[in-house]
Amino acid sequence: MRRKEYDLSAFNLEQFYQLLLKYKLLIKTGTYPRTHSLIRILRELDAAYPEKNLSSFIESEILFLTKMEDVYIVSRYLPRRFEEREVEQLLAFAKRFKDVIENI
Repeated sequence: MRRKEYDLSAFNLEQFYQLLLKYKLLIKTGTYPRTHSLIRILRELDAAYPEKNLSSFIESEILFLTKMEDVYIVSRYLPRRFEEREVEQLLAFAKRFKDVIENI
């Protein structure tokens, strides 16, 4: 972010989400799905921890979650430039995301 590398910043955020979710699933179940879909991984985590009610988090943050899935796709396959404000909002979401997932 400080170097104004917004595309790389967005991709690194997506990797943070994905790896944290996979880590939590691996600890709980011994495995994780071979996918890059944050929503699919979150739903599996929700099934592993039904008492945490992650489905309400998924529903309330669905726009950010789908945006992050798009970040993964466009960083690999499409020419797409990210804006500073856009990545700032994704970073703010990362803090909310971390608070929810780390408490599992």
